Amino acid sequence: MPSLNWKHHALIQALITRGPLKEKDFHAIFSGLTGKSPGAHHGLFNEYLLNMNKELSSCQFELRACRDQYVGQVCYGVVNNVADEQSKLGTKYTVQQIAFFKGILEAIAQDVMAQGSISNFDALNIRLENQVLSTQGSQLVDGPLPAAFRNFTMSQKEKTLDEFVQDQWLCRTPDGKIGLGVRSCLDLRGWFRNLDVPFCEVCNEAVVKGELCQNEGCAVRIHHYCLKNKFSRRSGEILCPRCGLKWPTQVPKAEILDEEEVPNATIQSQPAQGPKRKRTKTNENHAKDAVGCGSSQSSVPNSDFRRITRSSSRPASQR
Repeated sequence: MPSLNWKHHALIQALITRGPLKEKDFHAIFSGLTGKSPGAHHGLFNEYLLNMNKELSSCQFELRACRDQYVGQVCYGVVNNVADEQSKLGTKYTVQQIAFFKGILEAIAQDVMAQGSISNFDALNIRLENQVLSTQGSQLVDGPLPAAFRNFTMSQKEKTLDEFVQDQWLCRTPDGKIGLGVRSCLDLRGWFRNLDVPFCEVCNEAVVKGELCQNEGCAVRIHHYCLKNKFSRRSGEILCPRCGLKWPTQVPKAEILDEEEVPNATIQSQPAQGPKRKRTKTNENHAKDAVGCGSSQSSVPNSDFRRITRSSSRPASQR
């Protein structure tokens, strides 16, 4: 096991105490500690990440990176890979608050149009009946709603919603809606996979907010930022990578995300398809080894989740 020095410890401490950090903030801390820029010293930066992850794995923790689904910003954070009943005791949230969060999470994930958000009104009116957990763990129970859930008032929901946003489990989108926070994107990969949330054809991460193929029989979803990265340098029409149907959105050249400006963009569980420059591909392989990219077990209990398709969500008269 690698021996970590005080600089490694300071980086880990920063991620744990401050919560998920944006890439520029994490890079700034790294530069302040080492005197080296991650952009100019890829090898050193990735070596730090790899050594920290090896040490964290002995405690069932993992240093992980992901992209914010709404703006495409890369973020880093430390997550817990254990989802047993003992680890759940470490949460600061009440059972009612966890049920409330779970209801919001499912409402966002079930959006067949992948808008990635719900209105503040819809969030506050989430019903908790289907989120009641038995004392046995994650089994749903029948019967009357417990008093603690019935007494979970609207003002308590509003306060809880603000707490979730502050703790980065949820976020407020530019149009004032409620979306998934960076902490959810980092921590809940396994949960999204269990719920059959479609994964991006480019980066192989769950698409909570993105674009959909217009073919009703095709389940392809692609993040907005992945569309820009994958298709911005191609001329002609954009075609669905699975069914070949013309993609409805053209990628403006002005919105290109230059791979050279985002050296750590390829930190997802699988690399994007298509040709890459040799240097970019090398950096990608190092980053994949250094930063945890596997699906973790989620502390959010599983529930009965019915997969909804776009065709099934339409009124019968429109099918």
